Amino acid sequence: MNSPPSPSGAEHTDRSSIRLGALVPLTRPGWVEAGRHLLAGLDLAVREVNDAGGIDGRPLELVVRDTAADPERAAAAVDELAHLGVAAVVGEYHSVVARAAAARADALGVPFLCSSAVLDALTEEPTGWVARLAPAQSHGWRIYADFLLRAGRRRIAVATQPSVYWASGTRVLRDHLAPRGGTVLELDATLTPEALCDALVDHGATALLLLVGHPEPAVPIVRAVRGDRRLAEILIGAPAGQPEFAEWAAALAEDGAGIPFLRYLPERLGPLGERVGKELRGRLGEAPSFVAFEGWDTVAVLAAVLRSHGTDRAAVAESWPRVAVEGTRGPIRFSRTPGVGVWQWTWTPVQVVDRDPAEPDRFRILHAG
Repeated sequence: MNSPPSPSGAEHTDRSSIRLGALVPLTRPGWVEAGRHLLAGLDLAVREVNDAGGIDGRPLELVVRDTAADPERAAAAVDELAHLGVAAVVGEYHSVVARAAAARADALGVPFLCSSAVLDALTEEPTGWVARLAPAQSHGWRIYADFLLRAGRRRIAVATQPSVYWASGTRVLRDHLAPRGGTVLELDATLTPEALCDALVDHGATALLLLVGHPEPAVPIVRAVRGDRRLAEILIGAPAGQPEFAEWAAALAEDGAGIPFLRYLPERLGPLGERVGKELRGRLGEAPSFVAFEGWDTVAVLAAVLRSHGTDRAAVAESWPRVAVEGTRGPIRFSRTPGVGVWQWTWTPVQVVDRDPAEPDRFRILHAG
């Protein structure tokens, strides 16, 4: 399997190092920019652990594998990493990919700390091998649905592609909105942008949510809706977070502003978050996304676990309910949550934000939950 060299400064073979396998989307069709931010956070935290003396004098080594948003590739990577003797596997951004990785980690008895994927059913059955930092989709998307209701948007259309992730999101929205007077209309994203605009007009939709990939077909859909005078009052939303990254702003310029999305950050970062954010900005050459903070927090949790419970895989997995770590976005503890079969941080802060139309590089907090 082709993969980039480990960026953690441990490219050489060092028998004393403690290896962590990292699953990251670094090539298309994966969301490459998200992968770059996730890896930056993981790598920064590994370097900081090593600069502080490692784990009882042993350095951490990040062994990176590119998933390219491919579930089969991710499962194969977990097999390879397990064979290489990693103490745990971390990372992944795409929910469907993380689900494949979690299933394989569970089957092999390898601890997996998922950084970014939100699909509620990350595993088919409850498991003690998997823990997650990102909030469950049902939690975040209900907050997004509350934002829509508060904004007076009740006739919701979703442009969607076939995916268990998008189907799950649509179900969360419908179940939350229907008892509160909202409706959800599903539109096939294979419609031409012009036909999709006609359907929005015919339905009288007050909001269009983009449950689709980026840049295709999200970018042409946004351009078409923005250019249709009949839809001047419609709200375009992207709960999955497409507008978070600079690539979105570069592709759409002012058309990409004013599109609310979910972001997992507090209103204000504390001293730790501020320090890490400054370091990440220097590495990335741009403002770090919440995904970069997720990466840093992932390694912070595992470093604490390894220091207190050692490198035995079973001991690592058994430690999830005893985790108590100060992360960049608040204190991290894991618990069992109804409907979620893995150990879950309940909850990271959740915001609905958009890019300010008057200043697209600035984010506005519209709602918090």
